[in-house]
Amino acid sequence: MLRDALRQAAAAGLDRLDAQMLLLFSFGRDPNARAWLAAHDDQSLGADQERLFEQLCQRRIQGEPLPYLTGTKEFFGLPLKVDRRVLVPRPDTETLVQWAVDIVDDTAQTHNAPVRTLDLGTGSGAIALALKSSRPLTQAWATDASADALVVAQTNAEALGLNVCFRLGHWLAAVQGERFDLILSNPPYIETNDPHLAQLQHEPLSALVSGPDGLDDLRHLIAEAPSFLLPGGWLLLEHGHDQARRVRELLGQTGFEAVASRTDLAGIERCSGGRWPEQR
Repeated sequence: MLRDALRQAAAAGLDRLDAQMLLLFSFGRDPNARAWLAAHDDQSLGADQERLFEQLCQRRIQGEPLPYLTGTKEFFGLPLKVDRRVLVPRPDTETLVQWAVDIVDDTAQTHNAPVRTLDLGTGSGAIALALKSSRPLTQAWATDASADALVVAQTNAEALGLNVCFRLGHWLAAVQGERFDLILSNPPYIETNDPHLAQLQHEPLSALVSGPDGLDDLRHLIAEAPSFLLPGGWLLLEHGHDQARRVRELLGQTGFEAVASRTDLAGIERCSGGRWPEQR
């Protein structure tokens, strides 16, 4: 019975919510439809379903992210397909998207043309697709150095019916000759020797680590972005919980104005950004 399967999963050390979602997934139901479990807790699993559930539970206990097991993750209200080719989108990154939405709205008031946005290191496409979904009139671009990641992003774009121009390449090298009103990114920002990396072993390392202090990619993007921004354009960057002050300093030293940070749901400065001057 379903109730027995949940008890066994709990006894093995699995979080109850995770067990419920994996049980629903094994049963071919929506992983978020937990009310269905309460109404059918006396229903039995078939042999194949039971085997699948046990395998998924074991993988989760070993630390594999739940979205990799179910193949989906909701981000900014969008259902996204995810797997080991991309990072799992985090709720904290929604702070970056909301800031971008605010800037798009402000920019659109003074533009006679669509606002041009660029998401660097798009992974699953989460940021670009969330922004495009929220503000359909934007001209959205997204890049990634991983061809595998772009396959995931394009699959999500097609499933959601959202038009984003995807480019393969390392950061801004993928969009040579283009200029944008807004560039945003959630780049790697974890230190090479960070002890917490062991907890992220199932996710792509290249999307997580960025040098001894975690700032290598942030430095690169801040230095290169001005050549790809239209006058008055914005650069927004997600960063680590203790990197906001340093990122603001880098932005100011490069020449960005109106430099500021925004906090995530926990009140931590999670994103920093600035506006490139109208005239230099």
